[in-house]
Amino acid sequence: MGSFTSRTDLTTLTAEMTIDQRGLARSMFEYLSRARDAHGARPATSFQLLSTPGSKFETLTWHDLHCQVTQAANLFRSLGIGETDVVAYILPNSMETIVTLLGGAVAGIVSPVNPLLEASQISAILRETKAKVVVTLKAFPKTDLPQKVAEAVKQAPGVQTVLEVDLVRYLGGLKRVIVPLVRPKNPVSHAAQVLNFQTEMARQPSDKLTFDDVTTDRVAAYFHTGGTTGMPKVAQHRVSGMVYNGWLGAQLLFTKNDVVMCPLPLFHVFAVYPILMSMIASGAHVVFPTPQGYRGEGVFDNLWKLIAQWKSTYLVTVPTALSALMQRPVDADISTLRGAFSGSSPLPLELFKRFENATGVQIVEGYGLTECTCLVSVNPPNGNKKIGSVGLPFPYTDVKILTSDANGERECALDEVGEICVSSPGVFAGHTYTEAPKNQGLFANGTHLRTGDLGRIDVDGYLYITGRAKDLIIRGGHNIDPATIEEALMGHPAVAFVGAIGQPDAHAGELPCAYVELNRDASTTIDTLMSYAAEHIHERAAQPKYIEILGELPKTAVGKVFKPDLRRMAITRVYNAALDGAGIQAKVVVVIEDKKRGLVAKLAKSGVVDDAAVATVLGQFAQGWEWES
Repeated sequence: MGSFTSRTDLTTLTAEMTIDQRGLARSMFEYLSRARDAHGARPATSFQLLSTPGSKFETLTWHDLHCQVTQAANLFRSLGIGETDVVAYILPNSMETIVTLLGGAVAGIVSPVNPLLEASQISAILRETKAKVVVTLKAFPKTDLPQKVAEAVKQAPGVQTVLEVDLVRYLGGLKRVIVPLVRPKNPVSHAAQVLNFQTEMARQPSDKLTFDDVTTDRVAAYFHTGGTTGMPKVAQHRVSGMVYNGWLGAQLLFTKNDVVMCPLPLFHVFAVYPILMSMIASGAHVVFPTPQGYRGEGVFDNLWKLIAQWKSTYLVTVPTALSALMQRPVDADISTLRGAFSGSSPLPLELFKRFENATGVQIVEGYGLTECTCLVSVNPPNGNKKIGSVGLPFPYTDVKILTSDANGERECALDEVGEICVSSPGVFAGHTYTEAPKNQGLFANGTHLRTGDLGRIDVDGYLYITGRAKDLIIRGGHNIDPATIEEALMGHPAVAFVGAIGQPDAHAGELPCAYVELNRDASTTIDTLMSYAAEHIHERAAQPKYIEILGELPKTAVGKVFKPDLRRMAITRVYNAALDGAGIQAKVVVVIEDKKRGLVAKLAKSGVVDDAAVATVLGQFAQGWEWES
């Protein structure tokens, strides 16, 4: 395995590993076959339904996984899935989810869908991807997913077959007998045929494909981005980009001896590419605890014990999960843990320190996008981790920081902020989205994806994210389009203008909030607007946690709401509340725009203040602060 501690190491590694020398697999089936041949009897992946340490689990070896993926691919092909047809899955984590993901990519194009979305959003994705086969849960206690998917399929007439996964087989004892008896009925009917996934798969051969594998590079996955508006964007991923992500993991991060604890959902690129694809390339073992991952019952209370049980060497996490985890004591032997990977949203400095103090290992923070088939950059696992940065670009990934001036577009100087633009084997230049109009203007010089993120690169080559040109609100890694909130609140007869932003939050990174300007002579209350938002914003994560009525919203010269001023107001309010709640005699006097750090709160003291206490309180937030000079 290669390793790196600096930009020099990465440059050397890239020079030594030419594209020809990489010898990357040409298809997903070939990729998985190589893992079987190299690691056949070794564990590939494990899943346990419950979070209780020592509870029933299932492990597949690389040979077992290859057999089941072969069966699934053959099943999908028998149901009419060719190399350009789509298998969508709307599933929590399970062994069947992994098998569907890989089998769908072998037979055709696999499309993971977030099971937390509403039925209307799921149906929009099914229609956009032209899905023919849907894999989802059979009715099971404590979930309405089967009913929701049935409603979505009813609105997506292109779906011909629904394959149901029954989780009962993971149960033991009396529960295995009782659950089928109390299984809820599915009242929604649709035109697609409904089959049992496990039963149908068992009818297929496991030793060979029933069709010719396609070894020319092709699109093998569709991933939707966010999905909080009526028609989410769908990104296309080629086999070469999927395998490239795995190659990076094997070259720079994992070996066959690693055990990776991954409580992230398998509809998200983070779990699928940096983790699962890296397992295939390296032969490492990945463990998925509970169908809901971090959202599963008892996961946070039991996670240290699960790490000890599985002798995990790495933990995969996100800042919101870390925040919850740090509220629990380390109550197990986690001496096997060598590191943790965090992504999806900025990691507050205080959280980084608390984790290191509690575990003795450092968090490795990185950066990725759905549109890039995920990986872009990472802090060196074995080298200098610049907290606040998202590290160094990976080999074969070129990051440019671009801005425009009177002479047109140009590349930024060191530490100058501009738009982050990326070219890599994971970027499908010109064809990122399934809808051609959405690719217009998306690329700089026809090669570099415009990410919509603002950032800078320092003298050592480290990438920093300072803001988002797209104004997305990122709540715990969940992308929320502010237009969802603004359009809903604008429907209230008293409302003239709305500006929705993400306010700082110590747990979720950001929470949606809205500032409202009323029509002249109109009146309403905050409680009324909160109730109106709850009724008209169907995406629960997008419902604002705070609404404020202003006499007039700040606006640009052309009448658009000026959101940087709203963010300054939110930072001031949240930080002052946190300081006051901790009994600290200090307050925010102004929020400035720092060229390198983005928005920074400047504080003034109103009494005797312990600087370390301030650092602890405000270190929970991703935005910066400093004392007023």
